[in-house]
Amino acid sequence: MSAANNPSPDDDPVLRETLKRCSPATYYAACKYRKTGCNDALRTVVNGVVERYVERDLRSKLHAAPDQLRLAVDLRLDSLTLMEIVMLVEEVFGVEVSNDELSRLSTLGDVHHFLEGKLVKRPAGQGG
Repeated sequence: MSAANNPSPDDDPVLRETLKRCSPATYYAACKYRKTGCNDALRTVVNGVVERYVERDLRSKLHAAPDQLRLAVDLRLDSLTLMEIVMLVEEVFGVEVSNDELSRLSTLGDVHHFLEGKLVKRPAGQGG
């Protein structure tokens, strides 16, 4: 049986549905983050969510030097797409991102550091 048909005790059907259009690695990283609070897992989730919205020909950029990637210029993400990404990230991590906070995020590294700072105040296991 596949993992989707035979969920493990750590499987989260709601999270799986939320991330259904992202890679399986994104889902597993989200589960790992919720369990451990690991920043590497957080970065994998963010990159996986962004990858879902980035044009196919730009996705390889996410594997090179992601912290320096500019959301609007390098990844060609418009404001509507950024709002969709934020809504998904809010749902996955159980955080709120204000428009003012969003306006200060211009690179993928900004997003990583912002979320790490916002989530560090919560104990592991309190995502979503």
